[in-house]
Amino acid sequence: MRWDLFCRVIDNHGDAGVCWRVAAELAARGEQVRLWMDDASMLRWMAPQGASGVEVVPWQEPGEALEPGDVVVEAFGCDPPSAFVARMAAASPPPAWLNLEYLSAESYVERSHGLPSPVSTGPGAGLVKHFFYPGFTARTGGVLHERDLAARRAVFDRDAWLRGIGVGPAPERVVSLFCYEPPGLPRLLDQLASGPVRTLLLVTPGRATAAVRAAGATSRGSLQLHFLPWLSQRDYDHLLWSCDLNFVRGEDSVVRGLLAGVPSVWQIYPQADGAHLAKLEAFLRWLDPTPDLRAFFLAWNGVTPGPLPALDPGGWGAAATAARQRLEALPELATELLRFTAGQARI
Repeated sequence: MRWDLFCRVIDNHGDAGVCWRVAAELAARGEQVRLWMDDASMLRWMAPQGASGVEVVPWQEPGEALEPGDVVVEAFGCDPPSAFVARMAAASPPPAWLNLEYLSAESYVERSHGLPSPVSTGPGAGLVKHFFYPGFTARTGGVLHERDLAARRAVFDRDAWLRGIGVGPAPERVVSLFCYEPPGLPRLLDQLASGPVRTLLLVTPGRATAAVRAAGATSRGSLQLHFLPWLSQRDYDHLLWSCDLNFVRGEDSVVRGLLAGVPSVWQIYPQADGAHLAKLEAFLRWLDPTPDLRAFFLAWNGVTPGPLPALDPGGWGAAATAARQRLEALPELATELLRFTAGQARI
């Protein structure tokens, strides 16, 4: 089928990251995808090789007068251009129209996944949009994991990859840091520096690097800092596979962290009205972590005050393994998109 996937980049690369993974995986299964982006600059490092079957189209107003494909996906309610929607309405039959929503473990996801939303006003009047929710249960759209992921993981050489980014023989513990500005970051750095385990902290560029530098952190005691360049999505997977513990943030990286099968701590995107706290609590119920890992999650996200619990990647490993197994047993998002649209698209 021919797909039009619309992505408006709001902040922090997450929107682009999710949309690129979806587009690339659909194309790997023989679909043709036009990825409309209002800012595609981050694809230069996120996906430097591009992907066969994916065409990146600048999203501008009024934009190119291209005819809609068989399926139109608006990511996270971004609303395609009105002129494009008008062409959708004029098509006979019209394309399938989906709103790809945010990932959540909250109960409303099961109730809302697949629901129709008739459009009654504007250029799309008369069309029907459907909600498509990723999620953590069999009654949702699941999560995306590429068909070749297990094969790539099986041949991955951790030591060779670490050497490739300028890291010599790995110390006792390797940790990745991808975060916003967590209130517990200075305490984490102090804990790593004063602890008994030699730790290499691989810091991702952007806000994580800025936060570490703002904290005045240096390699000291048991802590060795290594600041990373921008990584492609494939190399971000390699980073996660190389570590004993991963600090992740946002939607795309939490899924990749879970699929890595090693312990991870998620900093959820903070919202001013506190809506993220219910989302975090629902995720923790699904994850079923040990009490100390749960306490670390809450402290890392600023929910509870006080010191961070001690890091215990070894003790958290069983929960990470179980979470990966449950995730891999879920519906797979690209597969579900194809299944969901098969009866609707004009093919």
